Amino acid sequence: MKEYISATAEDLDAVFGIVQSSIKEIYPKYYPREVVGFFSDLHSSENILKDIEDGLVGILIVDGIRVGTGCYKDNHITRVYVKPEYQGKGYGSYIMDCLEKYISENYFKAALDASLPASHLYEKRGYKTVEHCKYTVENGVILVYEVMEKVLSQNSTRIDYDGRRFTPLVNSENGEVDGNTIFHYRQNGFDFSAEYSGGEIKTGYMVGKVDQSGELDFYYEHLNLDNEIRAGRCHSVPTFNENGRLELHEKWQWLNGDCSTGESIVIEI
Repeated sequence: MKEYISATAEDLDAVFGIVQSSIKEIYPKYYPREVVGFFSDLHSSENILKDIEDGLVGILIVDGIRVGTGCYKDNHITRVYVKPEYQGKGYGSYIMDCLEKYISENYFKAALDASLPASHLYEKRGYKTVEHCKYTVENGVILVYEVMEKVLSQNSTRIDYDGRRFTPLVNSENGEVDGNTIFHYRQNGFDFSAEYSGGEIKTGYMVGKVDQSGELDFYYEHLNLDNEIRAGRCHSVPTFNENGRLELHEKWQWLNGDCSTGESIVIEI
């Protein structure tokens, strides 16, 4: 019997033992002593207990034996370990499946930090490297790792924008839309379009694409009250605020005029 459940304070010793035994047995094959020590200190019993108390830690029990553990905060997966003697049985993949399922309930992507030897394993799960990072540990030794992400929905867009309306919440000074501007979104599959007007805008149009995570890439063009035609491009990232309202965090650039850049947030109404 196999089950992955939330860890409690009573599981602290078991989780700590799983993590530390894995670090001490596996990591010296890939890392110098200073890096092994860094990971051992990072995953102290105090840090693990805090994560348990925050409800972030799970433990995998197989036939009554605690064999693995996983942890996540927001959409970031951390501290996935399986006892050395139970590795190679698919238990790590099972823990990852559980963590990705939990994360997908609130986020469009899962993220993690991967060691170079482990990055190819995550690539097989659909993760892609988005950043190469270095961190200096004891005696000036450099820890090199990859920041990787995976889109959790592959068959359709995570958000259907069709029929939604938005208005600006925040905008850079060089932007022209304001709280009186209303955007009417349309979506057909991965194709996106919108119309907008109000405030300083007589009429405007947007056209672009939506990816599986719900992020938008589009071009916009409008006629303002000074009868100027302005055009630009934008990348928009969705998130839900603490009240459950959909916000789009945008980075954009004018393609005429001064060609300046800016940032904005629009919120669903």
